[in-house]
Amino acid sequence: MTGDVAVLGAGMHPWGKWGRSFVEYGTVAARAALSDAGIGWQDVQSVVGADTVRGGYPGYVAGATFAQALGWQGARVTSVYAACASGAQAINTARAQILAGMADAVLVVGADAAPKGFFAPAGGDRPDDPDWLRFRVLGATNPAYFALYARRRMALYGDTPDDFALVKVKNAAAGALNGNARYRAPVTAEQVAASAVVADPLRLLDICATSDGAAAIVLSSMEFARRHGAADPVRIRAVSTVTPTYPKAVLDLPDIATDSAIAAEPAPETFRASIARAAYEEAGIGPDELSLAEVYDLSTALELEWYEDIGLCAAGEGAELVREGATALGGRIPVNPSGGLASFGEAVPAQAIAQVCELTWQLRGTAAERQIPGARAGITANQGLFGHGSAVVAVR
Repeated sequence: MTGDVAVLGAGMHPWGKWGRSFVEYGTVAARAALSDAGIGWQDVQSVVGADTVRGGYPGYVAGATFAQALGWQGARVTSVYAACASGAQAINTARAQILAGMADAVLVVGADAAPKGFFAPAGGDRPDDPDWLRFRVLGATNPAYFALYARRRMALYGDTPDDFALVKVKNAAAGALNGNARYRAPVTAEQVAASAVVADPLRLLDICATSDGAAAIVLSSMEFARRHGAADPVRIRAVSTVTPTYPKAVLDLPDIATDSAIAAEPAPETFRASIARAAYEEAGIGPDELSLAEVYDLSTALELEWYEDIGLCAAGEGAELVREGATALGGRIPVNPSGGLASFGEAVPAQAIAQVCELTWQLRGTAAERQIPGARAGITANQGLFGHGSAVVAVR
């Protein structure tokens, strides 16, 4: 065990389509996190920014961008890019700096002003880039990949579109209680079924949107937290950023082929399952000790797969959990009590940080109508392109 760091503050800018700069969103979230932490900007010794990289977009220097926006004060800066796992990588960087004695208080911030529609690779010819290849060779947009995941579940386990719709219904109910969510209206299964088909079998309400938004947390050493009046703060106990193990026998975004398994047996677990396992091992807890989870619901079907990957049930049993209400607010193990990406949409550099914000509020007991009684431990799960794993375990 590497040691705990305190989550001293958490803050967000509401998700939506606001038409403004990602810097504005991130600055709002950062100031909210600093206020929540009860410290001033001058007390921050390091800033770690989760990057947005899209066709020369200036977020590629997010750490310095936010440090400048808040006012130069000499803090060290770091910028981290790991696609959708950028926020968790930024948290891990901040934690490492604290545990190494390089800083006592670190601001972690991610923000995005996303384009409309689905994400596409930047222009130009890059035949060695699997993300570029899947668009140019296969025409496989992200929704097409999500639909392939769904079809695989239907073929292997007998999941149905009705099961997928229940995930949206559950998450929309939670999101309706979250003032930071973009979509705050309950949804019925009938509304999901009536929405337009995007990539069969997934409909519009099965797939998350692209959004503007921001999230930030202040991490600190336990000693710094105590000095600033936080005797029992929420603590980050583990961050998993593992990569896949050869050979990968299951197609996974953005790859368009599996590794050859002729010379080697496939790994005993999937990549996503290995992300969670590494987090549990570092934290010294198991899935049976969780109070909640925040997972990466790019689509309703993918959320069901995460249930299995983080150990809430065996392979093929995810649909049964959502049918019985186990993962809803009030259920045995609520998943995405924030409302998830179904209610927020993707603001890529911010979403893994936003997951930790939700864990923080739940473990503090300050999540208002979404509160899970007696919450003591939670896990986030996220995945970035090109083998970026992401899971964070927080405890109280």
